[in-house]
Amino acid sequence: MIKVSIVIVCMNNLKNLYLCLDSIKKYTTNVSYETLVVAYLFSKDNIEKLKTDYSWVTIIESNEIRGFSENNNLALRMAKGKYCFVLNDDTEFVSPIVEELVETIEKLPEDVAVISPPTYYPDGSIQSCGRPRIDAFHYILSIFNLWNEQKAKSRYTYKTGVFKTYNIVGAAFLIRTEIFKQVGWFDERYFFTPEDIALSTKLNKMGYSCYVNANLKLIHYEGKSRNVSMIYAAIKPASTRGNLIFYSKGKTPLYILLSLINLVKSIFAFHYHLVKSIGKAKPNHDYALMIGYRNCFEACITKTTPKELFIKYYRKL
Repeated sequence: MIKVSIVIVCMNNLKNLYLCLDSIKKYTTNVSYETLVVAYLFSKDNIEKLKTDYSWVTIIESNEIRGFSENNNLALRMAKGKYCFVLNDDTEFVSPIVEELVETIEKLPEDVAVISPPTYYPDGSIQSCGRPRIDAFHYILSIFNLWNEQKAKSRYTYKTGVFKTYNIVGAAFLIRTEIFKQVGWFDERYFFTPEDIALSTKLNKMGYSCYVNANLKLIHYEGKSRNVSMIYAAIKPASTRGNLIFYSKGKTPLYILLSLINLVKSIFAFHYHLVKSIGKAKPNHDYALMIGYRNCFEACITKTTPKELFIKYYRKL
């Protein structure tokens, strides 16, 4: 039996993907595994190149607009491993991550569903090590930059050794396949966030636990750049709508409150980035943010799904 199914979604970016795949091959030698790559909106040339250069990879073509959850689920439903290792394509192993995660989880109780490595920026600074419990109150604080989950110190974060956390980081986590299947894989209502928080919240409510092995290190090439592409104009409203759905927990008064708070923030942010974009060649960082926050106006008042919002604004780019 295959021990681990490594699942990677890549949006037509061979530079990211090749670095990731090469590091997997280099550092995964003592455990049986398969690698499933969802080639999302790949060009014909890139598909053929990937097939030629990495014949040991199973490629799942995804040629329709899909979010993180949908794309991952395409591969997860095909996974044969006892464990699934969900991994971002912009990551790089610097040690036998997969083997060490398997060794760790198999020493833990059966109710431990997930084990994750900490993620680090390329410069060696830590990005995440565990993830705290996040509710509507913390979400509101984060909207106004009054709380940052990556800097939050709690009983679930930044400890040493192997410790219990609450939420998972979607960039990299190993999960028992049977449990993942039991909960229905990723919830496809969420197009861009908070699908990973929704998953770990559900696992916790079902009596399962999520853990971190802080002795490990995974490089994640994300979050350091100040450049924002115009696709943000479609991602921002979709992610806002997804967050409203999740954090309101089906309670209409709370949904209205969170929508109003997001609307106020979006109005101020729109005007702020509008002013900053004046005189700059378009598109630019502030222009992309301005359009993204403008599109959030609809996300705060609509019943449209996150995916429908993304498609609407993506087609306008």
